Amino acid sequence: MATRSAPKPVRKLGRAGKTTAGASGRPLLLVATRKGAWLLHGDGARRRWRLDGPHFLGHIIHHLVLDPRDGRTLLAAARTGHLGPTIFRSTDLGRSWKEAAKPPAFAKREDGSGRTVSHTFWLTPAYDNEPNVWYAGTSPQGLFRSDDGGVTWAPFSHVNDDPQYLKWFGTAQDGTPDGPMLHSILVDPRDPRHLYFGLSGGGVHESTDGGASFRPLIDGLEVVEGFPKDDPSVHDPHCIRMCPSDPDRLYQQNHCGIYRLDRPATRWQRIGRSMPKKVGDIGFNMVVHPRNADVAWVLPMDGQTVWPRTSPEGKPAVYVTRNGGKTWRRLDGGLPREQTWWTVKRQAMCADNGDPVGLYFGTTSGELWASRDEGANWRRVVRGLPEIYAVEAAAPR
Repeated sequence: MATRSAPKPVRKLGRAGKTTAGASGRPLLLVATRKGAWLLHGDGARRRWRLDGPHFLGHIIHHLVLDPRDGRTLLAAARTGHLGPTIFRSTDLGRSWKEAAKPPAFAKREDGSGRTVSHTFWLTPAYDNEPNVWYAGTSPQGLFRSDDGGVTWAPFSHVNDDPQYLKWFGTAQDGTPDGPMLHSILVDPRDPRHLYFGLSGGGVHESTDGGASFRPLIDGLEVVEGFPKDDPSVHDPHCIRMCPSDPDRLYQQNHCGIYRLDRPATRWQRIGRSMPKKVGDIGFNMVVHPRNADVAWVLPMDGQTVWPRTSPEGKPAVYVTRNGGKTWRRLDGGLPREQTWWTVKRQAMCADNGDPVGLYFGTTSGELWASRDEGANWRRVVRGLPEIYAVEAAAPR
C-alpha cells in the first residue's frame, strides 16, 4: 500500500464532533423505502425504538436526510405517482411537509429536448461554512445544488451537459438496477470547493475548484474482464465514504472490490483482497468509524453469478477492518445462520457517533437490524416494512 502522508487538521464544522443523540438525548433513524418513509425514535441507550410513520405511504423514497446544521430540517427524495420526481421538506422533524418549489430538473435545450430526471437518488448537506447548501444526485446521472435549504434546486457544475460526461454516463440499459445514478456526493469539511462524487456507471470524480471542473479519479480500480480500465464509463463505484476523522482518507465499495485511497495519492488500493475467498469483496455499502479512520464495515453480497445479489450462501454477516483493510473480521452475532437471502442496498447501512458506535442496516425484505457494540451483536428492531432503500442515523435537537 502507498505510504500515507500526515493528515491535515480537521475543522469541526457541521457534522464533525456531534454526539450520538444531539441535544435531545435520543437518537433518530431515518428509513426510506419503496412505499414510504419511517422515523425511528430511540431511547438514550439505543435499546428501545418507537416507529413513526408511514410518511408518504405509497411513494418511493430513495433518501431521507436530516440537516445536521439545525437538527430539525428533513429532506426526502421522492418519486410519486402523480407528481413524478420531487423533494419534500420538513422543518419540524416530520410533523409537516412541503414540496420543494423547484425540484431538481435538467435544463432544456432551445428545441425543448433534453434529459428528464427519473428520480433524485442521493442527498448531501454541506457544512456550517456553507449555510443552507445541499447537493443532490439523480438518475439518470445529474448533479444539482440548492442554496436555500432545499426549497429550490438548479443544475450544478458543467457535468450534466458536458459531451465527455454524457459519453461516460451510460444509459438506462447498462444493467444498473433502477437506472444509472450519480451518488456518494462528498464535501471536504475543510474546504467546500473540494468535492467528490460517484457515477454508476461512470467512475469516481473530483473537483478542487468548487465544481468549475471535475476530473476522473479511477487509477487502481479494476473493471469487469475484457473492458479497458482507462475508460470511466465502465467503472461502477457502488458507495464512496470520506472518513469524518480524516477527510484525506476515502473508502470505496465497488462492483469490483473494496478500495482505500489516502490523499494526496491518486491510486486506489484494493484492500478487499484480504477478505475470505469464499465471501469475496463485492457489495454495495460501506460505513466508516466517526473517530477512527482505520475502522470500516461492509456487508458483502454474493458477487458471482447470482443476480439480483444475495447474502453469500444465505448466511449474512458484517465484516470489519480495524487496520485500514489489512485484515477483516466476521461479525454475525445475532444474525440468521442460514436460508437468508436478502440484500442491503448502498444507502441502507450507517453508523451513529456513539461510544461504542451504533451500526444499523435495512434489508430488501423490510427488516431493520441494529448493533449497539460496533457490530459484535445484532438485533432485529423492525420487520414487515417495504423494501428498504436507505437508512441514516441522525442527531435531532
